[in-house]
Amino acid sequence: MASVVETTSPHLRVSAAKASAIPNSEPTSARITPPEASAVEDKFFWTYTEEPHRSRRQAIIKAHPEVTKLCGPEPLTKYVVFGVVALQVTCAYLLRNTPILNWKFLATAYLIGATCNQNLFLAIHEISHNLAFRSPLGNRLLAIFANLPIGLPYSAAFRPYHLTHHKSLGVAGLDTDLPTAVEAFFLNSLLGKTFFCTFQILFYAVRPMFIYSPPFTSIHLLNLFVQLSFDFFLVRFSGSLNPFYYFIASSFLAGSLHPCAGHFIAEHYFFSKVKTGGTESLADLKTKPASKTPPTHPLNSIAPPETYSYYGPLNILTYNVGLHNEHHDFPAIPWTKLHKLHDIAAEFYEPLPCHHSWVWVIWTFILDENVGPWCRVKREQGGRIVGGGGGSDKKKTTGRGGEGISAASAGPAGEEGDGWKESEIQC
Repeated sequence: MASVVETTSPHLRVSAAKASAIPNSEPTSARITPPEASAVEDKFFWTYTEEPHRSRRQAIIKAHPEVTKLCGPEPLTKYVVFGVVALQVTCAYLLRNTPILNWKFLATAYLIGATCNQNLFLAIHEISHNLAFRSPLGNRLLAIFANLPIGLPYSAAFRPYHLTHHKSLGVAGLDTDLPTAVEAFFLNSLLGKTFFCTFQILFYAVRPMFIYSPPFTSIHLLNLFVQLSFDFFLVRFSGSLNPFYYFIASSFLAGSLHPCAGHFIAEHYFFSKVKTGGTESLADLKTKPASKTPPTHPLNSIAPPETYSYYGPLNILTYNVGLHNEHHDFPAIPWTKLHKLHDIAAEFYEPLPCHHSWVWVIWTFILDENVGPWCRVKREQGGRIVGGGGGSDKKKTTGRGGEGISAASAGPAGEEGDGWKESEIQC
């Protein structure tokens, strides 16, 4: 493993090999030039620094070793999933004879359906970390069940991409949560950002297919078979396509201009250039007047925050996904214990910038010219593909999106074809 050196900027760790390449005139700079030429001018924040969560996890465990006792499955998850699936199927059946453009259909799809399906998206997210059962197969099957009201097969494909996002945060060509330079170029305007926020569920669904493809497994096949069979029998039983349309409308609205959809943007787009404030840390709110604007972040010397948490009431509906720093630091701690983790390690989390409203996030992302699709931190190397990296001897491959996948990104020698092991997902 490459050696690691510390910089004088907080939370920055870079490989010794990369450190030697950083210009001497800016020894503390975290920002570098884009590593490869792009079809458009690349304005992402490229860095050699390590993603922050691994280092903070190690520091928290050293300071509070008791946090590891929080890891493990949460039995409550399966009951919440059963209840939400039952509610969605009931709504779909009751709307079987209601025209899809009727206000009752649309209102139900937005207020109930979108909220429920966002909850199920995040149930699948939680289950992808093996946090519902101790058995991996039990988790896969529950995720397929939670998928039913979403309308299209999703859970099996989501898991390897999401775990790679954790293992390779910000790594171009691996982290499919990152927009490409072409996306950012065309969407960096008022209309473009409005379009992105309206149709962001489609970006998250389609983008991964242009980056790389994990292996198609028996779980993918089972997910496909169960979902299509369920859709077929629901339509036959109800005598109408409306229940299926209700599921699709609910899924679309869940990832559109909906309050709960704000978490997609809030989690990893940096808002440190917003001049009006809005992401003050909990520590700042305790010690400063709420109206006071925080100082501008010196983006050319210190990397902007890569992950933001949100501690507001919408966490009740979304498996506490707002506690995103906490989740990335300890992905094996279930949703019910993330607040406990925050309380134990408050000195690590309260100084971090955070969001106070997901609606504000969407509003500001669209209207403020200082935040947009370019506001993401990227790195060229680090992490590994989860679920198989293709097992190649080539030192460099290229994803379908045109972003390089380096040999270092694929993982240590001898593991390229295997990807992440189950044991690595746990605490």
